[in-house]
Amino acid sequence: MAMPIFRRPSGGGLRLAALALTAFTLQTDDFVIVGVLPSIARGLSVTETAAGQLVTAFSVICAVVAPVAAVATASWPRRRLLAGGMLLFCAANLAVPLATSYPALMALRVLAALAAAVVLPTVFAVTAALAPPGRQGRDLATVMAGLTGAVVAGVPAGTWIGAAFGWQATFVANGLLGVAALAFLLAALPDVAPPPAAGLAERLRPLARPTLLFVLLAAVVAVLGNLLFQTYLGPFLADVAGVDSTGLGWLLLLAGAAGIAGARLSGTLVDRIGPAWTFALAVTVFTTAMACLALSWTLRPAHVALVALPLVVWSAAAWAVPPPVQARALAFAGAQAGPQALALVSSAVYLGASLGAGLGGWLLGVIGSGSLPVAAAACAIAALALFALAGRAAPAPDTVPGRTEAETQRTTI
Repeated sequence: MAMPIFRRPSGGGLRLAALALTAFTLQTDDFVIVGVLPSIARGLSVTETAAGQLVTAFSVICAVVAPVAAVATASWPRRRLLAGGMLLFCAANLAVPLATSYPALMALRVLAALAAAVVLPTVFAVTAALAPPGRQGRDLATVMAGLTGAVVAGVPAGTWIGAAFGWQATFVANGLLGVAALAFLLAALPDVAPPPAAGLAERLRPLARPTLLFVLLAAVVAVLGNLLFQTYLGPFLADVAGVDSTGLGWLLLLAGAAGIAGARLSGTLVDRIGPAWTFALAVTVFTTAMACLALSWTLRPAHVALVALPLVVWSAAAWAVPPPVQARALAFAGAQAGPQALALVSSAVYLGASLGAGLGGWLLGVIGSGSLPVAAAACAIAALALFALAGRAAPAPDTVPGRTEAETQRTTI
């Protein structure tokens, strides 16, 4: 009988903590520039628009490079791949004080983005591969909490560090956090072997399945809808309830905590009722929250308490979407193409975020903030339809090439 590729290690809690810290570090690095953007612009004598391109470049590189890197590094040992990527990430951040010009800083951000494009999908692939039977969804959700935590704690902390010690200190702090994450990974993560060697065509074949395409499209549309609302949450709340920047900060903190809880609950539901029903439940709750927020806009000026509860529900539902998307992508791609499928999911998220910010800005300028929750709800319903189409187009579990009986049991949808 063939030995399993992945062995359940001892100290699973420490392993998940190390992977979650790595996800937290990478996500903080992606978002934290927003908090120090004016300082970067002043320090490098560029416009804030130019400084904002540092964020755009990071996102675009992650979206484009992640699937390519996943295919190119498919035969590399996972632990070594994570260590190499985190070393590059740390070096790119720790070298920021040496960047005295905008092109130099952009070059370092490109290097950090290349590292993130390799490491983050690998983090989720390793998490899924090492999860014991019946716990894949919960383990993925635990690591996903690192991404949510970056929004709740990482970005505010990085912003405070930049205000107190200068914007370069924000990147140095993230580089040091990366060193801590790397050390934790090396101490807690077992030496994970890559999937069996396969030709390029064999690795790419599962990624061309219509089922996976529908899942990716659902991810793009779901993230698009969420980000078109989230990006312009400040103007919406100001219009509805006169919420100022201080009130917005407290509401975002509350929403972030709800997001962590929502992701964790979603992972449990994926293991118990499957990705399809979990995704449908998340979309239903999300759409209900958007309907309540749209109603509150018609009642403006409204008391902040009227929007606080729907915001908490919205955040929990929004962060409940990734675990079923990841689980279903893994199920449809199979064991050998799992890392590549998760890299495509990562690209879909970045693409949806970029499109959502653009569409949300257009709606805000042309129609007004009241259109944002309506558009977000419409996108969520469209995403649910695409996710359902993926299930209808799926072959029977025992007809997926290259999948063993054990793998079929672990990825039943």
